[in-house]
Amino acid sequence: MSERSSERTYSEVEVTARLEGELPHWVLEGGWIRRKYKTHSWKGTLMVVNTIGHLAEAAWHHPDITCSYAWVEVRLMNHAAKGITDKDFELAKKIEDVITWQPGLETTAGAEGLKGTPEDPRFAYIKYDKPT
Repeated sequence: MSERSSERTYSEVEVTARLEGELPHWVLEGGWIRRKYKTHSWKGTLMVVNTIGHLAEAAWHHPDITCSYAWVEVRLMNHAAKGITDKDFELAKKIEDVITWQPGLETTAGAEGLKGTPEDPRFAYIKYDKPT
């Protein structure tokens, strides 16, 4: 028997405001926060799905994921709390950080060895958003 979570749920207005400020590529739709990632191929799609799966399992928070040949959509809502909670925002931020990370663009010390994939369509796997 599951008990309702005691975690605070956010109103639609609060969720929208947090998304605009913290996760501008995510939207609130149908009671879920959602994000679609475009990929170059099935290989990229599987890499994104597996990455999200790893992060979600490590966080013990399980999203709904839909995918096709060249895209992945992730949806988050805290089922136990029946709404959007801090747990959803935290996992969304972690997913966003990892999936959109682009080696070679880093300016931090110690990251010089990670150059990223070559500028060659044979190796492309994710379509990165344009910087905002």
